Amino acid sequence: MQTQEQEDLEVTTASPTPQRSGGASRRILWLLVTLGIIGALVFVKMKYFPSQNAEAKGGGKGGAGGGKGAPSGAGGKGGGQKLPVQVYVVKATSLADEVAATGSILAEESVVLKSEISGKITSLNIREGQPVRKGQLLLTINADEIQAQLRKQEFNIKLFRDQEKRQRTLLDKEYISAQEYEQANNQLLTAQADLQALRASLTKAYIRAPFDGVLGLSTITVGTYVSPGAEITTLSRVKPVKISFTVPSRFSNLVRTGDPITVTDEASNKKYEAKVYALDPQIDPVSRTQTVRARYANTNNELRPGAFVKVNLQLGQTSEALQVPTEAVIPEAAGYNVYTVQQGKMVPKKVKIGVRSTRLIQITEGVAVGDSIIRTGILQVKPGDAVRVTK
Repeated sequence: MQTQEQEDLEVTTASPTPQRSGGASRRILWLLVTLGIIGALVFVKMKYFPSQNAEAKGGGKGGAGGGKGAPSGAGGKGGGQKLPVQVYVVKATSLADEVAATGSILAEESVVLKSEISGKITSLNIREGQPVRKGQLLLTINADEIQAQLRKQEFNIKLFRDQEKRQRTLLDKEYISAQEYEQANNQLLTAQADLQALRASLTKAYIRAPFDGVLGLSTITVGTYVSPGAEITTLSRVKPVKISFTVPSRFSNLVRTGDPITVTDEASNKKYEAKVYALDPQIDPVSRTQTVRARYANTNNELRPGAFVKVNLQLGQTSEALQVPTEAVIPEAAGYNVYTVQQGKMVPKKVKIGVRSTRLIQITEGVAVGDSIIRTGILQVKPGDAVRVTK
């Protein structure tokens, strides 16, 4: 019995040895797998992401020494990067004060000839597009009825005049009262007034040119029946002609009668010289402009009424004008701005403008001689940004 128990005890004590050996093997296996995975990750990182290692090293050096690595970490404008811009240095220049506008050509005189009475046209002397003289007979409207009434009224006046003469004789002899004489005299005066009205109506049957000019086109012929208000033709005086245009209200105090203007015909691109002869005393409350009119002799019929023209109004010349490029002026709701460079930074300034052309704009207030005005990179800079001036 003792021998059997001892054998059993020996077997039980020896059995854990193989189990401990298997667990150690598994731990070693897991350790090897883990090291393999880590090695693979390190290989992938070194092969495919080398920049991160360089940044880590650079960052470490920068963080430790505070030297070369610091600016790259700062980045942007705050780190000292300056936006390159081009500037225009303001200087006094010679400038001819001119106002550019658009205008229209108007006839010196123009009228639409219309009939004032009804009737058929019995004679016609209208030559379309031809000049006529003042008072020249253009057409006649049938007025036989008016002429008959006129002769009848002349006979009545003769009768009333004889009656008035007899009544005056009787009144002098006190055979009739003053009232009876006044009635006879009133008949005479009324008949004379009616005769005058008939003569006025008769003159309406003869349409004449009210001034020297050129006739327009017409569609009527002899025999055409016209009624009051019917248009016959037009008559225009085109030597000289008027040029009508508008200027902004801010120039209204500078425009004077006699100022010269240059007129450019849009059709022929030819230039003509004219002079201002009248100004509208009122400013248009809607457009805030003032209407100006000039006159041109138009001796050779160069300009025709209704044509569109460009006008340059000359207001004088100055040698101390301050001008900047057109692209340097920024329009805003409250006015205009320019961006200046002061001590290496952008500083905006409010300005007032004057005469402008396609390339330059006059600045009347807000800048001085020597100011550096930014003309490029305007959309990228903000107030206070550091800028670098380039040529």
